[in-house]
Amino acid sequence: MLRRIESALVSEKNEELYSNLKSDYDALAEKLARDGIDIEKFTKAAEDFQIAVPSWGTGTGGTRFARFPLKGEPRNIYEKLEDCAVINELSGCTDSVSPHFPWDKVDDFSALKQVSDEYGIKWVSVNSNTFQDQPGQEVSYKYGSLSNTQAASRELAIQHNLDCIEYGKALGAKSLTVWVGDGSNHPGQQHFQRAFERYLSSMEKIYAGLPEDWEMHIEHKMFEPAFYSTVIQDWGSNILAAMHLGPKCKSLVDLGHHAPNTNIEMIVSRLIQFKKLGGFHFNDSKYGDDDLDSGSLHPYQQFLIFNELVDAEYRQQDEFNPSYMLDQSHNVTDPIESLIISAIEVQSSYIKALLVNREALYGYQESNDAMMASLELKKAFNVDVTPILAMARYRKSAAINPIGAYRSVDYRALMEKERPRDPNASGSGIV
Repeated sequence: MLRRIESALVSEKNEELYSNLKSDYDALAEKLARDGIDIEKFTKAAEDFQIAVPSWGTGTGGTRFARFPLKGEPRNIYEKLEDCAVINELSGCTDSVSPHFPWDKVDDFSALKQVSDEYGIKWVSVNSNTFQDQPGQEVSYKYGSLSNTQAASRELAIQHNLDCIEYGKALGAKSLTVWVGDGSNHPGQQHFQRAFERYLSSMEKIYAGLPEDWEMHIEHKMFEPAFYSTVIQDWGSNILAAMHLGPKCKSLVDLGHHAPNTNIEMIVSRLIQFKKLGGFHFNDSKYGDDDLDSGSLHPYQQFLIFNELVDAEYRQQDEFNPSYMLDQSHNVTDPIESLIISAIEVQSSYIKALLVNREALYGYQESNDAMMASLELKKAFNVDVTPILAMARYRKSAAINPIGAYRSVDYRALMEKERPRDPNASGSGIV
């Protein structure tokens, strides 16, 4: 397997830290054992946990005011894949990448697949882009794509999504994620119902092009780039569209795409109940779609979301197999470091949710004991699972201290020499 960061270096760094890790791990094991909990069960769960990295997340993001590129950032999908492999080598929990087209389009997908195989990286949900016009595009998405009043724009957007399915098939992916920026900025600008009808009609044609073993995931967003109305603005429109299209269509939840203070964990529960939860884009938010590092602001909310997900696992609910992916914009940090930490934060939320005593929680819920139910959740959330995650990484030959190992090789300086900046490259992050 190709490696950018030598396994010998990671092993050397790990051996320096293992003694302290073993002490911390044994202490936590003893503490958990007092509650009848076997730490090894949770360490194995941490070893098995995986979350996908977005290809575009490896580039520096920006705002509508400016973008400040980082030295050595990737200029194409091959270099993005190289960075994704580094993230997985150090974190041990990001063995797959989600591409975005046409940003990541190549002439030979079989060659790209061969390189990803050499890195030990898989491809998951492919993402279509109909929210910006591409060079030489004959019709525009300025007034929408799949819901555009002009048939030519709709047909172009439909064909692009069908093309994305073909690219994904070549890479071994099994799902298509569709997000559109369609909407309006002024009252009266758009007929709400007709726009939704046009969207559904367009999506029916895309749905018809799905392979038998594929899913389509619809992503909703309350606002932006349209600020008065959005065609798929919330989980209600999302699940209505998914139910209309059929069993292979499900809803995708991006944590930053809701109104502030929305009870996202309850939305997750509803989607699970009706077998329409397709997956997640994990990030964090203060004001809107900030795309901040996962768990940087609201770790308890993230834990509560995983509490619902683990509950569904525990109850063995039908058609429950959501995909997990990061979707973030890194404007002032090194994207590799942010994605490593974010992946570990999500992994941490999962393990903490596994620690919840489900039967005890159910008992408190049935007896309407609000205080004890809340304390049962807080008890799991307040456990420091850092030794479990670090031990899982150690056993998978990833890094006990991923950021320390990463910084020890001065990866950015190396990449600056190998990747001279190209302002026209496709490697930039979300702006």
